[in-house]
Amino acid sequence: MNNKIHVLYIDDEDNNLKSFRATLRKDFKIFTAIDAEEGLRIAQEEEIHVCIADQRMPGMTGTEFFEQMVKINPDPIRILLTGYSDIASVIDAINKGEVYRFIDKPWNIEQIKNSIKNAADIYFMRSELKDKNEKLKKLHSEMNQFVYSLSHELRGPLMSISGVSKLAKMEITEPHVLEYFDMIDSATLKLDDFIYKMLDFYRSTKIDNKVTKIFFKEIIDQQLEAYRTKFDLSHFKINIQINQDHKFLSDDAKIRVILNNLFSNSVQFQKQTPGEKWINLTIDVTESEAVITIEDNGIGIDDKYKTEVFSLFTRATQKNVGTGIGLYMVKEAVEQMGGRIELGSVLAEGTTIKVVLPSIV
Repeated sequence: MNNKIHVLYIDDEDNNLKSFRATLRKDFKIFTAIDAEEGLRIAQEEEIHVCIADQRMPGMTGTEFFEQMVKINPDPIRILLTGYSDIASVIDAINKGEVYRFIDKPWNIEQIKNSIKNAADIYFMRSELKDKNEKLKKLHSEMNQFVYSLSHELRGPLMSISGVSKLAKMEITEPHVLEYFDMIDSATLKLDDFIYKMLDFYRSTKIDNKVTKIFFKEIIDQQLEAYRTKFDLSHFKINIQINQDHKFLSDDAKIRVILNNLFSNSVQFQKQTPGEKWINLTIDVTESEAVITIEDNGIGIDDKYKTEVFSLFTRATQKNVGTGIGLYMVKEAVEQMGGRIELGSVLAEGTTIKVVLPSIV
């Protein structure tokens, strides 16, 4: 197996090509081309790690050659040979990102050796990163299938258990037996909630955003219907105000994760004492951003926990509810969309959370 660095050298002077090959063939695998056309053919057919081209060539300059080469094989690291008089072209090439570096003519053997080795290091590092990126994409796709398949496989039997429990409760009158089935219902509800949290966790941590038009009223109406099925909201006064006269582009799934977890927290972390319980949700949409504010008069958050509540598996209360991942998912989703989140809370008085999201162009 040949582990040498593969170098392509293009120059219209045949003597330069022969000298280059003779001097460097012991250290590198050398390909040479007498003009740009031959160089492009070699770059397309061979595995090239580093490409060196003279700037001044008839028909096509070195810079123009690299511009064409990028279209057929962008991977090789490019080095330009040039004289001082060509400095304007060199600067233009570097600014466009077409060349790794340039070398003055006449070139020094040690200088060009070091340049080739450094350029090859970059080539192999990029190649390794490219391979890892492909593996990550594959893993991401498999994880996507796994999460949705797992949630489906778990929820099917879970709903069967819940259904059988409800049927049994219709036929049983003994209080102590009904209590057992209530325990089953409570456990299945917690597990079902955890499955939803798992899906939300996956959606909130996805790096890519699936951008669509967002209509906040439709989202809130749909989620409120689900909340009323999931929670007993009969003791809550819920005030919702949505001001959206502008088009807003964002990731629908992540916005639902944000709203779902913020609203769930406002419901679950309420005081157990008598008195009015309220939740205020306001959404203001401008041409450039959406501001989501949710307030409640729940148990609040102690000052010592305020810097930790957005960390994974952190609970800011001893109350036995929640999974400790809700606000973490909110923060992740907000950051993935380039937004920011602000927390204000007073222990035993309530909490206000403000989320600002930019419209994704």
